[in-house]
Amino acid sequence: MATHEMSLTRLMDAPADKLFRCWTTPDLIKQWFAPKPYTTPVAQVDLRPGGASKVVMQSPEGQEIPCPGQYLEVVANRKLVFTDAFTGDWMPVDGAPFMVATITFEPEGTRTRYTATVRHWSEADRAKHEQMGFYPGWGQCTDQLEALAKTL
Repeated sequence: MATHEMSLTRLMDAPADKLFRCWTTPDLIKQWFAPKPYTTPVAQVDLRPGGASKVVMQSPEGQEIPCPGQYLEVVANRKLVFTDAFTGDWMPVDGAPFMVATITFEPEGTRTRYTATVRHWSEADRAKHEQMGFYPGWGQCTDQLEALAKTL
């Protein structure tokens, strides 16, 4: 699986419940989800296994990048698993699925060990995601997530 997987881990200066809240509250998602100067004009959440997630990022030039998906597992304040293989209520995506993401929030005192792991359908999909800027993009978003969580 390592050839299909990318992961980012950080010890964040924010409690797990606030980080989880930033991942699951539409108004908060809009504030951190896209790497600046991109924005997130749309964030819709049906937070349950089988529930849809619809997030749209927008480039500074106005290009929209839809990120539809479905939650597979939700453990409050501890874990989110979602995929782009379904669009909600187990409706298959129209097109090729790309990934399954697992986000974990492990408390360590007043801080949180945050891990985002993305498993791709193929090594080629993983390579494409890396070329799209997974590490710098998700890294910047993680910084934005932590900064927002610290204000809650």
